[in-house]
Amino acid sequence: MTNIWKELPKPIFALAPMEGVTDTVFRRVVIKCGKPSIMFTEFTNCEGLQSVGQSRVIHRLQYTPTEKPLIAQIWGITPQHYYNSAKMIVDMGFDGLDLNFGCPVKNIIKVGACSALIKNHSLAREIILATLEGLNNKIPLSIKTRIGFNTINTEEWIGFLLSTAKPACLTVHGRTVKEQSAFPVHWDEIAKCVELRNQLSPETVILGNGDIKTYQEGLQKISEIGLDGVMIGRGIFSNPWFFDPTADPASKTLKDRLEILKFHLDLFEQTWGNQKDYHIFKRFLKIYLQGFEGAAAIRQKFMDTNNYEELRNTIIYFSHNLV
Repeated sequence: MTNIWKELPKPIFALAPMEGVTDTVFRRVVIKCGKPSIMFTEFTNCEGLQSVGQSRVIHRLQYTPTEKPLIAQIWGITPQHYYNSAKMIVDMGFDGLDLNFGCPVKNIIKVGACSALIKNHSLAREIILATLEGLNNKIPLSIKTRIGFNTINTEEWIGFLLSTAKPACLTVHGRTVKEQSAFPVHWDEIAKCVELRNQLSPETVILGNGDIKTYQEGLQKISEIGLDGVMIGRGIFSNPWFFDPTADPASKTLKDRLEILKFHLDLFEQTWGNQKDYHIFKRFLKIYLQGFEGAAAIRQKFMDTNNYEELRNTIIYFSHNLV
């Protein structure tokens, strides 16, 4: 097996899997601004992948060679579907498969998936074993999770994962499910995960995740805790150049930001056309239109657009009149 996690130079800076965000288009935008060590797909439901409705979810696994190394992340509750999805992901050429054991969304928890598995070790074990069987030692397994459900349970839960799966990589978000993102990250608990790894699965790469706002802060956490790397989620929303350690977002002009916005817009339209509603694209506007005087008022002009042509004309207008 080729284990991408062993091949990556350290420290590792990974782009997190994010629902409705990290599609093939956004990943290429991030690469243009500064390529991460590795990236993940949006999380994809394995029940959907193995159903007659596969066409409605398969786009989440669309990618181009420039996005590699790339990990496919899946979620669900049926071990057989994990097995079949793992075989599919191997055939699609991904560099690894990641299990989503951390998403805290209530509707997903209600069906017993993702972070609900923190409370259901027997099903988690079945899922892990079925996935490993489907992968057939061809690409590595990784897991993303949290430190507990209602309360911190690092030793038991993380110890269980390391012992059962011996994953190639374990990404730990340093909060419980109950805490969502409203509480400070428990970096001391992530440090415990490193200690557990050293005892139970020394080959496992450990990534820390949670509210890292700058590249330098990521380096600091890696050094302080002894991590192999960090995973960046929301940090990319305030700085699309996050993964370029030489870039200073404060120095980026409106012209710089509009150029990246236009690149994203053109690529989004070329890739998805009418397959995705235009208004979905507007969720990305704040990434580019912030951090400068009058940003909110200008951003509203962009939000008022109703189609690709209107947005493109708005970009042209502000490029000529305010830059």
